[in-house]
Amino acid sequence: MTQRAFKYRFYPTSEQESLLRQTVGGPRLVYNCAVATTTEAGCDRQERVRYVETNVMLAQSKKQEDLRFLTEASNVPLQQGWQHLQTAFTNFFAGRAKYPNFKKQQNGGTAEYTKATFRLKDSQVFLPKFSEPLNIYGIREISSCVEQSTVTVNFSPPGRWTVSLLVDVDLEPSPASSNQIEIDLDITNLITLSTGAKFGNSKTFQAKNRKLCRVQKALNYQQKAPNNKYKDSLKVAVSTRERT
Repeated sequence: MTQRAFKYRFYPTSEQESLLRQTVGGPRLVYNCAVATTTEAGCDRQERVRYVETNVMLAQSKKQEDLRFLTEASNVPLQQGWQHLQTAFTNFFAGRAKYPNFKKQQNGGTAEYTKATFRLKDSQVFLPKFSEPLNIYGIREISSCVEQSTVTVNFSPPGRWTVSLLVDVDLEPSPASSNQIEIDLDITNLITLSTGAKFGNSKTFQAKNRKLCRVQKALNYQQKAPNNKYKDSLKVAVSTRERT
């Protein structure tokens, strides 16, 4: 048994998108608040905030007037983001990772749902708090014998919504074959095979690559204008999508 991820593009309705933005924005907000609180406790009082204490903080934050919108979205992504933060701090104190950073709004956001909180039926994904299933583009029929593990909704800067399904599958080993070819990806050629055959980069790829370099250079010069820097970061994200 192994895990495999299936990623699909989907186009939410205006009502769904409004709730989705709250769903992906809530975990980012509480994540940043927890990082700030934990940092303040560690620097000022030399104390370490435990997981139980952060759960109490999460419950209290929902009672605040300016954070009431957190109750409109599902509580599962908030809990998952909270657990990921605790794992990040555990890895940091163990010396396995760097100190957790604040999440930025211009980088998009994610919302993760555990196995028992979503439903997959007839190639449609049903999430809690949503009256209608997600309109997933190009979804393939997943066998009923496949056991779903988690589903993650992702929002990327160009306004792109995707959903990733993590499932447990049994993979059969591929039959042995004597016809094997090695593939090398380099800068000069797109693909070089071990047989000597070479496939050059297309003119379209080269043009899009030059465009990406140009917008990345413009982004590097945007230091004192936050609005312009955000616009250029969107151009970089769009150009990266086009090149790939």
